[in-house]
Order: sequence, then C-alpha cells, then structure tokens
Amino acid sequence: MPHEFFWFIGFNIFVVAMLVLDLKVFHRKAHEVTIKEAVAWTFFWIALSLLFNLGIYFIQDAHTALSFLTGYLLEKSLSVDNLFVFLLIFSYFNVKNKYQHRVLFWGIIGALIMRALFIATGIALMRKFHWIIYVFGPFLIITAIKMATQKEKEIHPERNPVLKLFRRFFPVTPDYEDEKFFARHAGRIMATPLFIVLLVIETTDVIFALDSIPAILAVTTDPFIVYSSNVFAILGLRAMFFALAGAMQLFHYLNYGVAAILAFVGVKMMLSEIYKIPIPLALGAVGGILLLSIIASLIWPKKEEVIPPPVNPVHEETD
Repeated sequence: MPHEFFWFIGFNIFVVAMLVLDLKVFHRKAHEVTIKEAVAWTFFWIALSLLFNLGIYFIQDAHTALSFLTGYLLEKSLSVDNLFVFLLIFSYFNVKNKYQHRVLFWGIIGALIMRALFIATGIALMRKFHWIIYVFGPFLIITAIKMATQKEKEIHPERNPVLKLFRRFFPVTPDYEDEKFFARHAGRIMATPLFIVLLVIETTDVIFALDSIPAILAVTTDPFIVYSSNVFAILGLRAMFFALAGAMQLFHYLNYGVAAILAFVGVKMMLSEIYKIPIPLALGAVGGILLLSIIASLIWPKKEEVIPPPVNPVHEETD
C-alpha cells in the first residue's frame, strides 16, 4: 500500500535522525555512562514509545494501538533478558565502560537491519504458508522450556563460527585502540579487539531475533506495527543496559518470566485457528508475567556467589 510505504519512509527518517543526534551530539566523545544519565535516557525512550503509541491510537484505532503496545512490551521483556548476555560479553572481553556505548550503538544499527529482514521474511512466510504457525508456535514453546531449565547463562565466543572465519582472514591488533574498530599498523589495516566484541554482539543478536520475531508475529502480522515496536524496543536497549548493569543480578527470576511469556505466545499462535486470544488479554498476560517475575526477584533475592575474574581470550588460538 502506498500510504504504508510512506509510513515506513517517515519512520526510518525519524529513527536515523535520532541515532545521528545520539552519536554526534550526546555521545560524541567516549565517556562512562552514569546511572543518572542512563535512567534519564531510559525514561526518554519509553516516553517516546508511548507517545508514538498514542499517535497510532488517534491516527488509526484502539486495536492497532493495543497491538503495538503488546508487541513493544513483549519485545522489551525479551530484550531485557538479552542484557544479561551483553554484560557477560563485555566482562568476557574486558571492555572498558566508556567504550561499551559505542559497541552497543553500532550493534543496534546492525540489529535494526537484521530485524527488518527477519520481519519481512517471517510475514511473507506466514502469508504464503499459513501452516508455518505450527512451526513457529512449538519453536517458541521449546525455546521457553530451554530458557526455564537453563541453569546459568554462558557465552563461548571462541566457538563462534563467524568470529573464527573473520580471524582466519583478517588480522587483529594485540590491544584495544581506544574506541576504534580498525587501526593501521605498519601500513596494514587491522581489526581491534573492540571490533571482535561488536562481531560477537551482532551474531548473538541473530539468535535473539529467532526468538523475538516469531513471538511478535503471534500478536500481529501488520508489518509496520511489528517493525516499529521492534525498533522502539531496541532503541531503548542501550540506555536500559547502563541503567540496569549494576542491578541485573537482582532480577534472577526474569528469565523464568520471559520463558513463560514465550510459552504463552507460542500457545496463542498455535490456537489462532481455533480461538484468537484478544489483544487486551494478551497485553495483560505479558505485562502481568513480567511484573510478577520482577516482584518475585525482589522478594526472594538470589544468594551471592563468588565469581572468578574474567579472562581476555581475544588472541588465544581458537582452531
């Protein structure tokens, strides 16, 4: 539809403008993001998302607005769980706090591009092969079970096939070069360990997208609503990371909440031919499960464990 095309163009122009403003004005120089700054940006992105949601309500209708809000809350809950993995990656590679924002910024650029491709593919599959819902649904339920039964989150970048392939054909500097992704040594362009971190973040997000895209397609297949709710959830991810970085261990029941949400949307997708769960009910279920997991984490705090110091494996042989 022509009007939908212009909606996409206008929305992407807005997103690019916000990203340029973020990188070139507010974070032009590398610095350690304070909790106060991170919390302020987190509230800003949430407020902007809700304002956009209000615009959908007045321009389109209440059902579409509720679909956006449900999708946004669903993607937000899934992305919050991803923050734990980002924290592990930064710790694993000993990335200084002041350089983490730059990695996440460019990681989000890549994530937005990949999500757009995944969304277009997912919607095309569902429209052409409707039976694919019986693939997506069980996949989400299996993912939920795996997430709920997984004892501890672990990362193994040295097993990352993309990273292995990159290191085979491209040299890496022995140390970080401030906030640079590439540096020139003896006339030779080399990647820095910071680019390796970005590469791990990007390839990890592909795995995250495999969960999140089928999940939101259980809520709506409207391309613009699916895309915009994903974008808003991702845009606020960096600020939320720095706001929660020191308190992530407090929400140790969050992964169970996210697992329950994935199972719920998986069942919702599989039952769609028999009974369509109303959007308000789905919104209440997603929000309620997320809230309960946070409250449970605060009421029953996790016992403290002794964590060994991280090891920087950037230059170890992986073959």
